[in-house]
Amino acid sequence: MTAGRSSLAGLCLGVSLLAFPCVGKAQEARSGGSVIAAVSGYNPELVRTAPFWGRRVVGYLPTRDHTPLRYSVLLPKGKGPFPVVINYSGYDPGGIGSSAYLKGDTAMSVSLDRDLVAHGYAVFGVNARGTGCSEGQFTFLTPSYGQDGYDIVEFAASQPWSDGHVGMANWSWAGMSQIATASTRPPHLRAIAPGMVLGDARLDSWAPGGVPNMQFPSGWLLYLQSRWDALKEGAQTEHDQRCLDRLAINTDANRKDNLRDLILRHPLRDAEIEKRNLAARTSQIEVPVLSMEAFQDEAVTSREGYYQDTLAPEKTWLVQTNGQHDAYESLRYRSLLLGFFDRFLKGHEAAFSDTPHVRVWLESGSHGEGHEKVEQMAPRLTLSGAHYPIAATPHVFTLAAKGLLEDNATPSTGSDSYAYPVRGPDVDVDADHYGWGALPEHWREGSLAYTSAPLGKTLIAYGPASADLWLSSDMPDTDVEVTLTELRPDHQEMFVERGWLRLSDRAQDPTRSTLLRPFPLDHVDTTQSLAPDEPVLARVELSKMGHVFRAGSRLRLWIDAPGNFGGYGFSPWLLPATNRLWHDPQHLSRLVLGTVPEQGAPGLAVSAIPAAPGPCNDVLMQPCRRDPLQ
Repeated sequence: MTAGRSSLAGLCLGVSLLAFPCVGKAQEARSGGSVIAAVSGYNPELVRTAPFWGRRVVGYLPTRDHTPLRYSVLLPKGKGPFPVVINYSGYDPGGIGSSAYLKGDTAMSVSLDRDLVAHGYAVFGVNARGTGCSEGQFTFLTPSYGQDGYDIVEFAASQPWSDGHVGMANWSWAGMSQIATASTRPPHLRAIAPGMVLGDARLDSWAPGGVPNMQFPSGWLLYLQSRWDALKEGAQTEHDQRCLDRLAINTDANRKDNLRDLILRHPLRDAEIEKRNLAARTSQIEVPVLSMEAFQDEAVTSREGYYQDTLAPEKTWLVQTNGQHDAYESLRYRSLLLGFFDRFLKGHEAAFSDTPHVRVWLESGSHGEGHEKVEQMAPRLTLSGAHYPIAATPHVFTLAAKGLLEDNATPSTGSDSYAYPVRGPDVDVDADHYGWGALPEHWREGSLAYTSAPLGKTLIAYGPASADLWLSSDMPDTDVEVTLTELRPDHQEMFVERGWLRLSDRAQDPTRSTLLRPFPLDHVDTTQSLAPDEPVLARVELSKMGHVFRAGSRLRLWIDAPGNFGGYGFSPWLLPATNRLWHDPQHLSRLVLGTVPEQGAPGLAVSAIPAAPGPCNDVLMQPCRRDPLQ
């Protein structure tokens, strides 16, 4: 027995007086071929049998401060012991295998769990403290979240059905749990595969570019309660009174003090917000990481706090794709995931090769609805980088008079004004039925558009981009939204990416900002109002993207007040104003795109680019509309 196993065994004995079972000690009861741990008030005879697992074990695991966390583990058929893959979040992983889970009423992918179990992995779901049926106080993404993750990993490694090799998988909150946990370096954690995370929750979600986004946290709280309602259904079916009692306590606590309250109390970045900046601690991660992100992610964007930049490149693999938050369910990605775990949890070196370290899927499309849509998604072309990160070359377009976007760095003259706040049109508010919303009233007066000439050759945009805009206002603050589109030869306008900035939050971190990536200092001490009609440099960050602009297409940059994007609903500065975009020799406003060569480069392979773009609205989360300026 290793030191890690011994320490958890001692911890288990030390909390035995709390009257919750440690699974290694728990009495098991058999029900229809499924084994579950006997816990207080639990009726195993009412659990439906699921054919893809051999045994189900349910219980409460101990943390270092003796807070019981609810878990459920699905064990493969066979003798074992097995390597373990953990799903850790505040949704409903502590109820995997329940009646609601078997109906698909779950935040997880039952299909992914099935494939993991079929490949010989024990799937271990556990709810964060203060969520679901777990005890304790819920504090979103604070350091205690990673500390609990450490205890969860070591507990899983110590169980008789575990071979001591532990990994973590899944996306969104369950992805954040992985980088939080791996930052604490649990001895038995061998690899993680996080997808679609909030690396820096404030700039990634709560206030991108400093613009408040209260809609997403509010909608998220409703979704969170729906996940706890699914747990409640399972607990009622199984007559699990302990779980039901804790759900009632946690639900009441979350109504009284929740994420909305935190954001309202701390509208600017301060020490309390910084506690939840996971990317500030990810440099401590030592295990191999297979990560995934979607360029048009409607829930967390593709920014992710740039946490991958803090990792060891030789242990970092990244898959990027156009598409939505749930792209992690892609079967193409799943084959990589299984090979990754086979290598680092089972020791099968040939299952997952060292190269490429970066895979970029472009023009990914699919049909169907829900899970099927994302599972079957496939790219039309790919980029493959031998090492992380793929280097991009800056390509400068200059904003000029008469709405021109010049393909050079030559200054123009004059300025253009627009009425504020006229919100930009909504985009992708429904990931299953993505599209452009209607143009708002007075959109012509309330927006600016700069359009390039038709491209003479294909341009592959990759990575983050910066809209360096000289802006002024007759009010002390204003918010700006930048939308990059492709205007195709058929006069269809395709969405590419968006970015936002509150001008009082414009101060940049000189140690982290680059030509292609602005990085706001974003702190209460660095905010600064605007002097009336005095232009300031506003570097608007466009989240990471991957897009092929073919020869004959044109680029367009829209500037207006923040509209809705996906689940992001902004609360912009509302005082009416006249804003002005400057583009004279003293105020060079420009778009700086990262690009990679069409023919590839050393360490970079580019697949054959189809001569014609795919049909409009067949590219996931990149909807088309008829050119409104035509």
